[in-house]
Amino acid sequence: MVTWECGGLSLWSVFGAHLICTLGEDFAYRSDGTKKDPIKISSMSWGAEGYHLWVIPNKQERRKQEEQQEEKEGEEVEMVPPPQSSQQPGILQFHFIKSALTVNPCTSNQEQVLLHGEDRLYLTCGDPTQVHNTSDTHPHTHLHPHDSSPLHNPPNPESSLSQGLSTLLGHKHWHVVQIHSTYLESNWPIRFAAINTEGQCMAVAGRRGLAHYSLFTRKWKLFGNITQEQNMTVTGGLAWWKDFVVVACYNFIDQQEQLRLYQRSSNLDNAFASVTKLQSDTLLLNVFRDMVILFRADCSICLYSIERRNDSPNPSASVELLQEVSMSRYIPHPALVVSVTLTSVRTETGITLKAPQQACMAESIMLNLAGQLIMLHRDRSGPQVREKETPANNKKQLPFCPPVVLAQCVENVWTTCRSNRKKRHLLEALWLSCGEAGMKVWLPLFPRDHRKPHSFLSRRIMLPFHINIYPLAVLFEDALVLGATNETVLYDGLQGSSEPLEALFPFCTVERTSQIYLHHILRQLLVRNLGEQALMLAQSCASLPYFPHVMELMVHVVLEEEATSREPIPDPLLPTVAKFITEFPLFLQTIVHCARKTEYALWNYLFAAVGNPKDLFEGCLMARDLDTAASYLIILQNMEVPAVSRQHATLLFNTALEEGKWDLCRHMIRFLKAIGSGEMDTPPPTPTTQEPSSSGGFEFFRNRSISLSQSADSITTGKFNLQKTFSMPTGPSAKGRDVECAENMYIDLMLWRHARHLLEQVRLRDLGCFSAQLGFELIGWLCRERNRVARVDDFVLALKRLHKDFLWPFPVIPVGSLSSPLKNGRCRTVLSTRLLKSQSADSLLNSDMDTAPPQAAPSNHTWLDGIGERTKDMDTASSAHSNQHSPQTHDAFLSLLTNKVEEYSIGSATDLTETSSVVDGDWTMVDENSSTLSLSQAELEHISMELANKGPHKSQVQLRYLLHVFMEAGCLEWCVVIGLILRDANVIKQVISFLDSPEVPTETVQSVRNGLLAVDTWASTDCLGYKPFLNLIQPHLQQLMDSAAEQVQPEAFQPVSQISKLGGSEGLGGAALPRPEDSRGAAAPLGLALPSIEPAGGFPRPPSEDCPPEQTEEQGDEEGNYDCTLS
Repeated sequence: MVTWECGGLSLWSVFGAHLICTLGEDFAYRSDGTKKDPIKISSMSWGAEGYHLWVIPNKQERRKQEEQQEEKEGEEVEMVPPPQSSQQPGILQFHFIKSALTVNPCTSNQEQVLLHGEDRLYLTCGDPTQVHNTSDTHPHTHLHPHDSSPLHNPPNPESSLSQGLSTLLGHKHWHVVQIHSTYLESNWPIRFAAINTEGQCMAVAGRRGLAHYSLFTRKWKLFGNITQEQNMTVTGGLAWWKDFVVVACYNFIDQQEQLRLYQRSSNLDNAFASVTKLQSDTLLLNVFRDMVILFRADCSICLYSIERRNDSPNPSASVELLQEVSMSRYIPHPALVVSVTLTSVRTETGITLKAPQQACMAESIMLNLAGQLIMLHRDRSGPQVREKETPANNKKQLPFCPPVVLAQCVENVWTTCRSNRKKRHLLEALWLSCGEAGMKVWLPLFPRDHRKPHSFLSRRIMLPFHINIYPLAVLFEDALVLGATNETVLYDGLQGSSEPLEALFPFCTVERTSQIYLHHILRQLLVRNLGEQALMLAQSCASLPYFPHVMELMVHVVLEEEATSREPIPDPLLPTVAKFITEFPLFLQTIVHCARKTEYALWNYLFAAVGNPKDLFEGCLMARDLDTAASYLIILQNMEVPAVSRQHATLLFNTALEEGKWDLCRHMIRFLKAIGSGEMDTPPPTPTTQEPSSSGGFEFFRNRSISLSQSADSITTGKFNLQKTFSMPTGPSAKGRDVECAENMYIDLMLWRHARHLLEQVRLRDLGCFSAQLGFELIGWLCRERNRVARVDDFVLALKRLHKDFLWPFPVIPVGSLSSPLKNGRCRTVLSTRLLKSQSADSLLNSDMDTAPPQAAPSNHTWLDGIGERTKDMDTASSAHSNQHSPQTHDAFLSLLTNKVEEYSIGSATDLTETSSVVDGDWTMVDENSSTLSLSQAELEHISMELANKGPHKSQVQLRYLLHVFMEAGCLEWCVVIGLILRDANVIKQVISFLDSPEVPTETVQSVRNGLLAVDTWASTDCLGYKPFLNLIQPHLQQLMDSAAEQVQPEAFQPVSQISKLGGSEGLGGAALPRPEDSRGAAAPLGLALPSIEPAGGFPRPPSEDCPPEQTEEQGDEEGNYDCTLS
């Protein structure tokens, strides 16, 4: 402890590790701008057991010197101010908390941090998120019993052995356990504290006796007989062995040193204790597996074995002396020994790869002699006796060799008795804390692949490394060091001259911290050309969640050192590190993450060692790691010319389109626009938040909507502008606008190419998702490609792929289909199918939709104009029924259907969805209005079969929507294919009526006719389930055959451009054709001019030519998560 004349206080460990310093806040400024005056100390002294520091302050000019306690905490520090009493200079008392390692080093094999003050314990074990937040401001804050412990569940030893990722989060949450006041009254201060391996039980020993606490029951156990408690005092420490407390104590009545074991579940009484008499005073105690090691005042070491006995109602333990070792020749005074540890660490001659029993045997003794770590290992040079040949009770312990000094300036030693064959490097190592020198690890070196090691190579190596915290515990398998650090905070009372004395000292808190050390060890091994050992160690830790961060740290530290060195480095390490990381699949991510966290000036040095960033970018594309490739694109943008960035961005954009990475596609569009607009000085950062337009829904147009009021004359054909979807700020000059237009056209060409690729491969579902996610103007593009890529060459193949893509089952013929009463189209058949169809339409139209101005749609073709004209009649008729739900409405509905039976078909039943129902309530409604109608068993079986032939509701919505899009774009061949899979005769009828228009190319008519014939041939042999539907549309097909035979052939050779110029005439004898978008999912598919058959729940729709679909936002982002509901 050091103080300065001008103020301030600082504390170091024995060998120079800095624990606490108040200078940072002693001379700080308050919030009002005034400077704080520090307390100046003239004399100080430690109190009992190091819990207090007594201080006499200097006489100050200010009159506010008062008696105080200011609480301050560090790794072993905590200071507290008491109430002010007078203005006379007094004695200040600072309270400290300290680690249990300082007085009871046997806790070094635990993986919990345990601190103890004079009247309470602080520990952090388990998940910190389960600890209540009330203790983060001050470690002395009392926690409510039900809020403080993460141990509401029974202890789980397996899970507590390795605390995992929660230990990475340094936090100020402490579990505070107040020591029982009854025990403190007569036994203050606390001298020893210990915690068990699971972190569930703690034991403390004060001036006399002992007590232990269970976190599970939240109760203390004290001696029931106060005389027994006062007749013994703990001398050599205490430790936990399984569920026993092991105590080396002195019995005042017998005046005898004893080794006692108290069972945790039994009452704390000597009657339940196992007592072993000792010959000399015990100074230190430690436990290793089922052995106890004692260091006595005569400089001798005793080894005892412990065995649990269950022969009595109360479990007990038997203790047997195994071996005594005299150390008087090597130890000048017993008080110099700081710790004694029994370990399984072997010397060089004992290390082999095939030694799984290594961690099971006590191989060596570690003594910390005033900072010198001395090791005594067993002498195996003599003749060895096999364990099987020796009775268990007659085993003779091997002698120990003379001691060997391993390290200097050692403060703490950590080792473990656990074994894990996958992490032998970490579990069989010896960890040392060496004060200012940081930490050291005595690491074993194993031969690879069971090969015989070279005789001239060392079997262990001592590796030093620096850490930023003071270590208090080592998590061996997690490659973490736990510690505690003191944080000083300015206490700003803003009370002016009347400020109390405690405000002069900073307010301090203790924070539990952690640090990764694995990258230090790997680097040290690579420096020593032990790359094979480094690779084995890294592979054993590759499953740790922070292993990628370890790799990044190693690259970053080496890069910073070498790239900023003022002198040339003869043997740089960075190429070796880069080659080492290539052995792991995270090499590409590690390099780019490290580069983006490093200054741009160091990039050239980095990539000179790891490789050209263009090659690394291409490696990411080959590995389909597109997110990492996008990060490399930022590197290329800064290191290469814009042409190179554009080239690689195009590759990534095309790959992202193919993989369906829509968020990345949107970022790439923005990136390409930035390159073209000359925004190269400041590269655009990769957005982390999702744009509002991104959705997993099947939404074809971001800025299009079904217009309910726009007239048909206001729409133009073929105008679709992608620039509106991706609006970018334009430059002030015409040149900037030209560049932007060129970039937009460049992006459009890539989007068109991808859409053409999807359509050629009959990937309609991917095409719909592509249009929805990127706002692609699908209808306008299809209008341009109607006579090119939007043709269907093979109807059967397209039909099969649609079945597979949309998970749509192939239809199956019912067993009794030939005798079914439904095949003749009776009134009851149509009634049942139409009612079911209305159920489907209600579920399809049950959504709220926004309307926005449409952007573009085709309108210059007369047979398309006819679609809108015919739909007006249907809108007028359907509006009368759209918002009515009364029984009278259903009555009119039924009478209408019975009068127009011939217009419906059995195929209408295919409009049933998964959510449709034929419950009793629906049929009751039918019976009320038409008592003569009833359903037979055969009819119900047929309806059930129709339901079984339906695909998912989501797929039906998507297919209906695609049908609308293709119909609006005039792609009649695709309309036929979708009508076939939906088995909707009205679609086929409407398309065939369109084909009679003279403006339709002859090639389209021939293609539809040949395609339907091919489907009929295929269905006759491979899919008989389609035959009833094909027989149903046979009259329409015959009409198509007749019209095709009468059609004038030279018209087929008319140029496509001339067809687009035709206009003004109506299709099919001047009859107004229905608009396709008005029939999506409604009762009359694709807008047949039927009277009021709109189901309940719809709304009247005014005539409009361009009725782009509306989309609903989905919650999911994945491609398959679209469930678009339309109205």
